[in-house]
Amino acid sequence: MKLNNLSKVLKDQPKYRYVQVNKFLFQDYISDWSEASSLPKTLREELTLECPLEIKADIFETGTRKLSKKALIYLEDGESVETVLIRQKADKKTDEEKGGDSKSDTRAHRNTICVSSQIGCPLDCAFCATGQSGFQRNLLSEEIVEQVVFWQRLLREESAEEKVDNIVFMGMGEPFLNYNEFIKAAKFINNPETLNIGARRMSVSTAGITEGIKRLAGEKLQMNLAISLHAATDNLRRKLMPIAKKYELVDIFKSVDDYIKKTGRRVMFEYLMMKGVNDSQADAEELSILMRKPLYMINLIPYNETGRFQASTRETIDHFKNTLEKNGVSVTVRLSFGSDISAACGQLKRNPTGKKQMFD
Repeated sequence: MKLNNLSKVLKDQPKYRYVQVNKFLFQDYISDWSEASSLPKTLREELTLECPLEIKADIFETGTRKLSKKALIYLEDGESVETVLIRQKADKKTDEEKGGDSKSDTRAHRNTICVSSQIGCPLDCAFCATGQSGFQRNLLSEEIVEQVVFWQRLLREESAEEKVDNIVFMGMGEPFLNYNEFIKAAKFINNPETLNIGARRMSVSTAGITEGIKRLAGEKLQMNLAISLHAATDNLRRKLMPIAKKYELVDIFKSVDDYIKKTGRRVMFEYLMMKGVNDSQADAEELSILMRKPLYMINLIPYNETGRFQASTRETIDHFKNTLEKNGVSVTVRLSFGSDISAACGQLKRNPTGKKQMFD
């Protein structure tokens, strides 16, 4: 999809053409300008030439009830990036809390998409496959938006009722190291004149880039913030995440507390459960001390193996969760989807496996 010539093509058109084009692109999700029936034929022909809408991608489906799909999207410069669709059972209460119209939406599931902000990742976390493939470049805002449009088109083909419900900026890369393009994309997605997806239905995860946390607190955009924590001490965190050498826990928590004070919003801390690494009773007790604050919530994530570590057992995760709860910590355990196609948390690295189908 190439829309950077759109303004040039429409510059001599009446202003209402912009409204029409936005509706066709981001509400009707057309994939060919011939579908824009109310536009003059000559304009459609020029748009077809200057602003092609094709999105080339490979799709990989899970073998279990097709709850997840992963797409490898090919970009204009020959690079590629991964994005994931996750289907989960609908939670009516959560939908209402996020401002969704659950009364008029009868679907039994919700569609969450995980989008990438960089090609590869420069952080090189020990537990994550993305960093193992190195870092190529930041994504442009339109390349981030393209991932959303891709899934919206695919879902619309399935059914007129299908749509993207939630977006998590938790794919390849560190969003706050590409802050300007990430936030530009998020605002575009939120814009009522374009994709019109509520800010409270969007979440961004950071490894603890304090400058980004501070900037997000100043945005007029009520996104959800998540912190990739994964360790209760600086010493262990530095071994797992090289970025921790620059951003210590005390600085991250200060930034988070300032964010909460300014926004009044809850913050989620993500914690991968890795066998014999960070899942001991002592780890749970130390984490309890850090997490015992009103608007803190810890999300325990069963580790999706990438070759270096092993996942904690379910029994260990349950015991860890019980310890946190006994110490007054708000805690949940994340369901895992897509590991059979390397689409789960920490597994994205642009060499997909699984059942493939082409899409364009």
